[in-house]
Amino acid sequence: MLRTVILAAARSSRCEQFVATAPYTRDIVRRFVAGARTDDALRVTRALVQDGLAVTLDNLGEDTVTPGQATAVRDEYLNLLELLAAAGLTPATEVSVKLSALGQTFDEQLAYDHARAICVAADTAGTMVTLDMEDHTTTDSTLDILLKLREDHPSTGAVLQAYLRRTESDCRQLAGAGSRVRLCKGAYREPESVAYQSAHDVDRSYVRCLNILMSGAGYPMLATHDPRLIAIGEDRARWFDRGPDRFEFQMLYGIRPEEQARLVGDGYTVRTYVPYGDQWYGYLMRRLAERPANLAFFARALMHQG
Repeated sequence: MLRTVILAAARSSRCEQFVATAPYTRDIVRRFVAGARTDDALRVTRALVQDGLAVTLDNLGEDTVTPGQATAVRDEYLNLLELLAAAGLTPATEVSVKLSALGQTFDEQLAYDHARAICVAADTAGTMVTLDMEDHTTTDSTLDILLKLREDHPSTGAVLQAYLRRTESDCRQLAGAGSRVRLCKGAYREPESVAYQSAHDVDRSYVRCLNILMSGAGYPMLATHDPRLIAIGEDRARWFDRGPDRFEFQMLYGIRPEEQARLVGDGYTVRTYVPYGDQWYGYLMRRLAERPANLAFFARALMHQG
């Protein structure tokens, strides 16, 4: 019930204004989102890198419905990559890009052209790009664009979602030498015809996909906060003789920072997914709705505010 309320609040401009201005809730925003500006992203990235973490930056931007908006998103990434290189934050920091933000929903060629420009800029900056995955209706388009980009930019990373029934097959296709693949559970509402519905089935799929990627010749990126799946990832790395330079863990900024530090201390590569940009509010509310602990943290802040 509380999760439903939070997700409803994600669509409320009045709630957004409250969260943006209330002194206690500003602390919550800073816990999960670097900030609205590029400078905020650089500040948070610098601190994380100093703590031994790798970083991937996601510009949340605006919902893209026009070519002009898509171009603005591209330009933000080009500027970001230039600033990261100038600050000496590459190659520890890469960028994550949603093709929908580059115009995928109305012009796939435009999205590809913009993504290619970002990949060129990443090469110049000495780092890499990962293409985020969205709902299942965009999976084929995203993978098609990925393969085209990899012709000239082979380090471009893919994201596969374990809750989709097709993902085991996609893992086999993308487990080749040099292929960077982020494996996550998946965060969109999908029909039963294309996605597993129970948490147990999603977890079992995640492990099957993890084994495919770990046994392949690529570079697995295990995106999970689940203690059991992290432990399985550590075990599979030992089983397949993968040193810490041949795979990595990934977690969201603000989620389980102590576990991120523990894994770094144990010698693993941990990449923190750091969002920033004007559209931080919807992202924040989805993160709060995902975990009861986050909801309790939010509720305490609201009580203090009242």
